[in-house]
Amino acid sequence: MQFDNKIGSIQQILTATNVGVLRRQAILKELNLKKNQQIIDIGCGGGHLVEEISMSIGPSGKAIGVDPSEFQIKTAKERCKHLPNVQFLCSNANDINIEHNSCDAVTFTQTLEYIDNVDEALFAAKKLQKPMSIFVNVSTLWDFFGFHGPEKELNDMMHQIYRGQKHPMLPTQLNGKLEKLGYTNIKTQEIPFFITNKDENSFPKFHEILMVNAAIKKGVSEDLVYKWQNQLHEAEKNGKFAFTVISILTSAFSNS
Repeated sequence: MQFDNKIGSIQQILTATNVGVLRRQAILKELNLKKNQQIIDIGCGGGHLVEEISMSIGPSGKAIGVDPSEFQIKTAKERCKHLPNVQFLCSNANDINIEHNSCDAVTFTQTLEYIDNVDEALFAAKKLQKPMSIFVNVSTLWDFFGFHGPEKELNDMMHQIYRGQKHPMLPTQLNGKLEKLGYTNIKTQEIPFFITNKDENSFPKFHEILMVNAAIKKGVSEDLVYKWQNQLHEAEKNGKFAFTVISILTSAFSNS
């Protein structure tokens, strides 16, 4: 998943909102980190989770962040420059150059749904894991993502333009993929959000910006885009606005 600098910056801001924070807290709880472990975060973005992992595993541990975007890696390195136990690699998920069977955990956040060949990426990630190490993934159910309030036809068009995921409902298929790879103790938990207002630093506000950029880039007239935004504003003012997103955390253990 590649970002230009502007979109990459907005993605990093999204990670810092309350939704991003709560997702990371759920991931960290599931990882149950211990001192001296080596953990890899694939699709690390701006390094927020890597930073928190680093502080949890101590100076003798190692937190590795991987992302195909040079911009994201540069930003992540700057965020974590005060931490001696981090490493960042600019790499695709299926071509990570670290020792096999070396990681106590592998984690993905909003990454796998954008990868063409999920099975290949999962197979490559599993080779990095130690026996009985944990896999943790967070992906969105994109069929249930979005804004509510504007007129349906216009709202549906804006959402369809924004849909760039290769696998928008990945959590519905992930358990079976993990079973085929030999993972055990597979479980899922929902991380739902229902938001009825959008202040200037909120998760829906920045998704609105990304949706507007996507629509204009794909040739939708500015008048139509502004009409949609005005309808969002009116819906919020009249108590008829909502933003919904359901993330699914999937965890499993590698048995080999």
